[in-house]
Amino acid sequence: MAGIKDVAAEAGVSVATVSRVLNDHPSVSPASRARVLAAVTALGYRPNAVARSLRTDQTRTLGLVISDVLNPYFTSLARAVEEEARTLGYSVIIGNADERPELQDHHVRTLLDRRIDGLLVSPTDRGSALILDAVRAATPLVFVDRWIPGVEVPVVRSDGRAAVRDLVAHLLRIGHRRLAIIAGPATTTTGSERVDAFRTALAGHGVALPDAYIGQGDFQAESGRRAAERFLDLPEPPDAVFAADNLMALGALDAIRARGLSVPDDIALAAFDDIPWFVHTDPPITAIAQPTDELGRAAVRALAERIAGRVPPSVTLPARLVVRRSCGASFPPAPRRPDSSENTPPEHAPPENAPPEHAPPARASAERGPSAQGPSAPNPSVRTRRSNP
Repeated sequence: MAGIKDVAAEAGVSVATVSRVLNDHPSVSPASRARVLAAVTALGYRPNAVARSLRTDQTRTLGLVISDVLNPYFTSLARAVEEEARTLGYSVIIGNADERPELQDHHVRTLLDRRIDGLLVSPTDRGSALILDAVRAATPLVFVDRWIPGVEVPVVRSDGRAAVRDLVAHLLRIGHRRLAIIAGPATTTTGSERVDAFRTALAGHGVALPDAYIGQGDFQAESGRRAAERFLDLPEPPDAVFAADNLMALGALDAIRARGLSVPDDIALAAFDDIPWFVHTDPPITAIAQPTDELGRAAVRALAERIAGRVPPSVTLPARLVVRRSCGASFPPAPRRPDSSENTPPEHAPPENAPPEHAPPARASAERGPSAQGPSAPNPSVRTRRSNP
């Protein structure tokens, strides 16, 4: 394999000149630069990345620690990070925390030992001493999706509060009254934020969120299954369940089907974090979609700014509600006009390219009845089906 001395001999220049060309130093004449690059191509020379990093104090490598590689949301996020990093000339090393703080810290420590240029982290909790040490050591660091409150680090995330409000309004509009949530860990910012957004959205319609309708999950499918089973065992089960991430929604769907119940006829189901194959479930699942690609790319650009010694602002992008059939209607009604009467039904507008058969079923409001109020209203459909599994 050719070395730097072979390149110098082939180009008729000194080793120092070859080094300056390879490190893009401006002091080399255009003629010498051209000869060196021609020699590099002719000999198939490849610079040693480790040796170069010792000279330049840069490895052109970024670290990414994600919360759960099995979660399709984080898989898509990692792909967007890798693509944007490659565009900027970086490689990415990925660590999977598996929602375990100790494993997260293991990956952070390993990546820092490898002298990465910067680090992207989606924290699994709010108290990692190792991450705080990295911040104090001025390691270029950006939080993505989740963050640690009070830590002065740029955060790239989505804001789902408006989308949660849209979801709650949609569920209430089509007749659901007993609304429950399967929450993520309170130790994560996204876990607590989504519960708060759901409770606030309900309160805006005068609907309470009883403790019995809050299921504690851990962003894993099994926890969604357990929470849904507990809901279904209540004397008055909820008639709609909102899972705070996609895996918990799938676990809830398994639990509902195991009881011989149907979505949405017996119970509605919605999820935070849309994924491509939600359209292929039966029924397709209503979900809140985060702008995953934009988040991943924005996080890399923010980290590149940090590496360059600048302080980029945090980035917050809006999430949006994607309505499908798992809540009992294929699309939400359009917002009321300001001068519309309370007794005038809102107009409907189907989404772009929606087929005609996606009109909402006429029986939805008739089955549930317009007079059902609050979490104590009966749900005859669920109670009947549960008594005859």
